[in-house]
Amino acid sequence: MKRFSCIVVLVLCACTALAQVARDIPFVSASDDAYRVERCKLDVYAPEGAKDLPVVVWFHGGGLTSGDKTSLPRDLKESGFVVVSAGYRLIPKGTIADCFDDAAAAVAWAFENVSRYGGSPEKIFLSGHSAGATLIDMVGLDKRWLAKYGVDADRVAGLIPFSGQVLTHYSHRQTIGMTPFQPLIDEYAPLAYVRADAPPIVIISGDRNLELYGRYEETAYFWRLFQMVGHPDATLYELQGFNHGNMADPAVQLLKDNVRRILRK
Repeated sequence: MKRFSCIVVLVLCACTALAQVARDIPFVSASDDAYRVERCKLDVYAPEGAKDLPVVVWFHGGGLTSGDKTSLPRDLKESGFVVVSAGYRLIPKGTIADCFDDAAAAVAWAFENVSRYGGSPEKIFLSGHSAGATLIDMVGLDKRWLAKYGVDADRVAGLIPFSGQVLTHYSHRQTIGMTPFQPLIDEYAPLAYVRADAPPIVIISGDRNLELYGRYEETAYFWRLFQMVGHPDATLYELQGFNHGNMADPAVQLLKDNVRRILRK
């Protein structure tokens, strides 16, 4: 486990190329229900002249009840990678299973289509903040979600969750009469699917004293289980001084560093 104290430095660089954006690309069938069609669209950010680049499929936060695909760190858009930012159905109009299913459909879309935007399907990483991190942990660990769309989850190059809930998400718990302070591990908990042969995983948390609902301790146990089952490449970072809401921006640098490290291997 690594603890980071972050100093944010603003650098103006005229040579940085802004990403080219393709917006509102549907990734489900037009014959699906209207709410799914409305939510299940994605944006692709790609550097000009992109070719065979690493890909980050990103899912926004919002407690599985709010948010949209436009919510992603600016530095991620300009990371030099191809970034696919996807929407998904929300509770209560959808169920937690709908959220996971939509995330899997978006990842499958990336494997099939991202080469058209200069990304490599052999270099696809999954990331997201908060609820979005919960989605990527589930579809990357429980292989059934991606298998429905003909994709082996082990094709994913790496998982990089930002402050994700690995117990059953509190918004789902609330629908069954529980509070955020009552833990539950059931079929919707990524923690239940820790496995030694999963893709590399880089778990990033905010400061343990500032995080939401004990999120640092939750993710630290997640990381510890990977150690116990013998996973060869699981890392945990704690961003000291950053809370649940503002930890995503500094976490992007760790994402970029670890994408490059994993690909060097």
